[in-house]
Amino acid sequence: MTASVGAVTAPSAETTTSISESTTVTVTNVVDGDTIDIEYQNGSTDTVRLLGVDTPETYGSVSPGEFEGVPDTQAGRECLQAAGEDASAYATNQLAGQTVTLQFDSQADRRGDYGRLLAYVQVDGSNFNYDLVERGHARVYDSTFSQSDSFYSAESEAQSAERNAWSCRSPNDDGSGEDESSGGDASALTIDWVNAEASSLNDERVKITNTGSSSVDLDGFTLADEAGYSHTFAEFTLGAGDSVYVHTGSGTNDADDHYMGYGTEIWNDDGDTATVQTAAGTIVDQLAY
Repeated sequence: MTASVGAVTAPSAETTTSISESTTVTVTNVVDGDTIDIEYQNGSTDTVRLLGVDTPETYGSVSPGEFEGVPDTQAGRECLQAAGEDASAYATNQLAGQTVTLQFDSQADRRGDYGRLLAYVQVDGSNFNYDLVERGHARVYDSTFSQSDSFYSAESEAQSAERNAWSCRSPNDDGSGEDESSGGDASALTIDWVNAEASSLNDERVKITNTGSSSVDLDGFTLADEAGYSHTFAEFTLGAGDSVYVHTGSGTNDADDHYMGYGTEIWNDDGDTATVQTAAGTIVDQLAY
């Protein structure tokens, strides 16, 4: 799990001093964007409500009033409903079947409503709760927990960029929450990783996934690094749940692989930023590593 959008510093598992306990578990089911079922190493099970975050409802009525600036209209509600489904799809893609670490915050309650555990979920050293907020899939739940300041900072940036649920502040007339110019919910696009330390030009590649529930037309979208090396997609649609690998070298574009056509490596081994933006120049996702 590697995600860094903007300049906000994500909470670190190594530097957080308020973690009272941690345990390794397996995610057996993703209920929705902020709730998972888990199994302990001894075979017992439990349900975890991700601490400090709240994604839009998918099983009941959404509440626009909980998401600052989202209008309480049919368009606003339908947009939030779609955003909730996207958050669930993203959580499923990232967590289902994975071995993760639960961390309990000494400043927060151990269990919340319905007896569910309240915890941070650490995946590959990254705080998934924070990732949901940073990507705009969740708002910060108004409660007491030690990392709330960094969560609110990430929420503010996501609001300003109108990422995912926050795009519902200005829903389309059809209430779908989709970007009509892109032919699908462009905000569902996620840069999963950049393989910079590669053995060949085409081994150097970027993985982009559509975590949404509908296809996204990427015609005119670009992927670029900090130096301006880029790839522009042409007449290409990425299906719901599908991924495309963008290779640095040359090859024939198809449904799974696209090629930038460069004769030298472009992704810096010591750090770079990948950016996907629409044909109109709107940033959809960024990944700094």
